[in-house]
Amino acid sequence: MPTICMFRGIKIYINWREHQPPHFHAKYGGDEVVVSIQDLEAIEGGLPNKQLKMLLGWAALHQEELFENWTLAEAQQELFPIAPLH
Repeated sequence: MPTICMFRGIKIYINWREHQPPHFHAKYGGDEVVVSIQDLEAIEGGLPNKQLKMLLGWAALHQEELFENWTLAEAQQELFPIAPLH
């Protein structure tokens, strides 16, 4: 599961050959969330509210790049890093 971004203790990754719908995973401490790229909402798990809001804001800024990485992951190609939240 390639890591595509890390910021403020949040690690974001997309797994190879994942199931639909397009989504990414994020970990913070012992918590993990799965976020729909299309809807930008948590579809499984959760993070503390502050970190989830930061994550969803970051995802909104990088939605197109997340879709591009999803397509690469489906084809088992190398993913590219996405800029972190500053």
